[in-house]
Amino acid sequence: MCGICGAYGIKDPELLRKMCAEIVHRGPDDEGYAINSQAMLGMRRLKVIDLISGNQPIYNEDKSIMVVCNGEIYNFREIRKDLEKKGHNFSTNSDTESIVHLYEEFGDTLVHKMRGMFAFALWDSRKQHLLVARDRVGIKPLYYYFNNGILLFASEIKSLLLFPAIPKKLNFDALHDYLTFYVYPSSGYHL
Repeated sequence: MCGICGAYGIKDPELLRKMCAEIVHRGPDDEGYAINSQAMLGMRRLKVIDLISGNQPIYNEDKSIMVVCNGEIYNFREIRKDLEKKGHNFSTNSDTESIVHLYEEFGDTLVHKMRGMFAFALWDSRKQHLLVARDRVGIKPLYYYFNNGILLFASEIKSLLLFPAIPKKLNFDALHDYLTFYVYPSSGYHL
């Protein structure tokens, strides 16, 4: 188990560090941060694959694309082999590194090539583009808040609640629907 968190539209390194500290139990082995003027990515890592060189964030060759990931890409060896044939150079043995190179080849549709359980955030500094995604089934958690041009995301809600603008009150209609149907409809509910 690992954890990711981050933001777009604000630059607050202290908030990012607090968000990561809130999910330290998800990844006690390592932490990593990437902060620029538009986006902040953070992660906590439980080392499973590539114990030595797989620390995150992971970058492409020229460091213009960075990614943090929680999960496992089951077909990363196949992906890596195909991408190496296309000229991509890998610097780790981590499954996470396949994400940056897949993005270089396929853009936002890269998730169609991935099999596994994952939640990741990828920042493309050239395009000033943030991609936040998770596996189709939603095995790996990914929560987000978006308001007034600010996006926050995290593997656990408690990291999001550190942001002062997020209301800390319970929506009883959403809770009822969640407990009744195990989901809540996208009808404007806010937790």
